[in-house]
Amino acid sequence: MSKYFSLAMTMVLAMGLSAPVALAQTTGTVKGTCKDSEGKPITQAEVEWTGVESGHTYKLKTNNKGEYFSLGIVPGKYNVKLSKDGKELFHFSNVPVGLDEVVMDFDLKKEQVNAAVGQGLTPEQAKAKAEAAAKAASETKTVGTLNEKLNAAKAASDAGDFETAIATLNEANQIDSTRDLIWFKLGDAYRMSAPKQTDPEEKKKRFEMAATNYQKAIELRSASEAAQKDPDNNAKMAAYYNNLAEAYAKSNKIDDSVANYDKAAQLDAPHASTYFFNEGAVLTNAGKVDAAIAAFDKVIAADPTRADAYYWKGVNLIGKATLKGDKMVAPEGTAEAFQKYLELQPEGKLAQPAKDMLASIGATIETGFGKKKPVKK
Repeated sequence: MSKYFSLAMTMVLAMGLSAPVALAQTTGTVKGTCKDSEGKPITQAEVEWTGVESGHTYKLKTNNKGEYFSLGIVPGKYNVKLSKDGKELFHFSNVPVGLDEVVMDFDLKKEQVNAAVGQGLTPEQAKAKAEAAAKAASETKTVGTLNEKLNAAKAASDAGDFETAIATLNEANQIDSTRDLIWFKLGDAYRMSAPKQTDPEEKKKRFEMAATNYQKAIELRSASEAAQKDPDNNAKMAAYYNNLAEAYAKSNKIDDSVANYDKAAQLDAPHASTYFFNEGAVLTNAGKVDAAIAAFDKVIAADPTRADAYYWKGVNLIGKATLKGDKMVAPEGTAEAFQKYLELQPEGKLAQPAKDMLASIGATIETGFGKKKPVKK
């Protein structure tokens, strides 16, 4: 009996050693693909599975295809949230997990359509709404990228590295060539880089490039319905015309420069004196005395308290002075112009030159211009 029992046990042990090992499955598997409102993969996002009863959270990352996967999820109900850069994009509630594989995809375009249908919209209306949302999301992404380029270009320009600024702004235009501000800033970069050029032809080319880019900015902004609704549109357009005028002036295109300063002044009346003053400076440097005097008269009409306009009007008037013997005879209004400057800025940086000018024409220095002189008895 004892011998038989031992043999039986040996057979049982042998059978046990040859049988495959089988462990009971106690956890589930989850996976899915995440797509944005344009149908593109949402990469490097976080998918959180949080147990409704347990509170335990599994944090999963999406790969470059927007996919995520995990084994070992304890069965139960879960709230599932998709986030990127700390912002929740979508979530599902009470998703059951068992011992089988659970596929939970995030399709934001589809969810937008479902949400729209749930609001009582027709499928066509839902589709249109989803497309509008996708367009808005795309616009937000593009604007963010362009702002990064603008900031980088500004930093480069502030450091005097205009070549990097130009390259960065050209990159921005390759992303979206319909933004007037990009063209305007590119014009600025070319204009400010020109004086640094040692080759006269390259310097000339830079100013021409600046003018071309300013013209493109003006063209785009003039055609933009959104820009027309901007309460600051006129002031922004005036700035475009002002800088275009400066580029023309540096290219010795004086008439074009004056025309654009005038456009700036018409658009932005509160700052007209500045644009007219710039115009007067260009005309003074070009030796166009009568036109310069007229420009400074426009400055004075727009802002009677702008002292330097009186000074430079006087300088141009002296340019029309004649000699009678050894005496300089200046046109009417010359002394008054310098005296008005001294009244407004008696200690200004141009005060001494103004006094010297008055002395050169034999005029009395008066810092109380416009006041009655005491009558000599």
